[in-house]
Amino acid sequence: MKKTYYLIVVLFLMTALSLKAQELPGKWSVEKANSWYAEHPWMSGANFIPSSAINQLEMWQADTFDPTTIDRELGWAEGIGFNTMRVFLYSLAWKQDPAGFKKRVDQYLTIAEKHHIQTIFVFFDDCWNDKAEIGKQPIPKIGIHNSGWIQDPPNEGYKDATIYPELEKYVKDVLKTFGKDKRVLMWDLYNEPGNSKKLETSFPLLSNVFKWARESNPTQPITSGIWRWDFEKLNAFQIINSDIITYHDYEEPDWHKRVISLLKTHNRPLICTEYMARTLNSRFANIMPLLKKENVGAISWGLVDGKTNTIYAWDSPYPNGEQPIEWFHDVFKRDGTPYRLDEIQLIKQLNNKK
Repeated sequence: MKKTYYLIVVLFLMTALSLKAQELPGKWSVEKANSWYAEHPWMSGANFIPSSAINQLEMWQADTFDPTTIDRELGWAEGIGFNTMRVFLYSLAWKQDPAGFKKRVDQYLTIAEKHHIQTIFVFFDDCWNDKAEIGKQPIPKIGIHNSGWIQDPPNEGYKDATIYPELEKYVKDVLKTFGKDKRVLMWDLYNEPGNSKKLETSFPLLSNVFKWARESNPTQPITSGIWRWDFEKLNAFQIINSDIITYHDYEEPDWHKRVISLLKTHNRPLICTEYMARTLNSRFANIMPLLKKENVGAISWGLVDGKTNTIYAWDSPYPNGEQPIEWFHDVFKRDGTPYRLDEIQLIKQLNNKK
């Protein structure tokens, strides 16, 4: 009861603050957003990075870009009816080689289209390691969740306004190239702003990336997902400026349902761009049917057990590298074998995949 009251109060405050938050010119109308959503089949899929990459740089750098693995693993996703992948870009990979980076993005999109998969691209990210360098990436730390994942921009660039012109050039270059590309479903401008104890210091970059995206005027919708209910200022700005409301929720069904009910008061389509943490009782079996029933897009975390080590929970390391009692994230083993056959059968059923 106490948690319910807290959630209601926070959402009430967030709604009130959103009325005061700055709405940038160009936001889609409610009617346009709902019309766009109705044109697409129910969206289901995963956050995707190939199993051969420990982080976003390793995925996108020329020396380690791995179209063979991407093709194989997106084929497994297609086989269970997934039609949407959420994929993190990386600014340093663009900075190193803008033309080559965009060529690899195009190659990725060609592979995804072959498998009937549309892509949600993510620009910036406040999660995990702050330090990053172009070149050879670290090897995974045994038994530790996402040990090599890197913030974007790295090296405290999020609060360095002197590099904003370069970040603006990056965002606008990518949007100029792919902002009318039908293979791109949506642009997720900033993942979990305020994470890694940054709190509201992420607000300047958050507000700027929305401004840069609006000035670029892509034909696809833009968004940034809310994820912490007590980040009122960030949440208010994200909601008031997102064409489609996206959010993260790793809670069990009763709490997740309350979040959906409250977010629906904005009358815009909803896509859950992160869910499914088995040991927190956020599972395919109990959350994915709920999302389909509520017509909320369902993008789980993780597709294939790989170098990100996301079969391990956030704060539960396995220093000897043994298999956890229950996988935290991910759907497939590296050879394409399902982690749980019953989950695969359910996913296929919900996706109307024979």
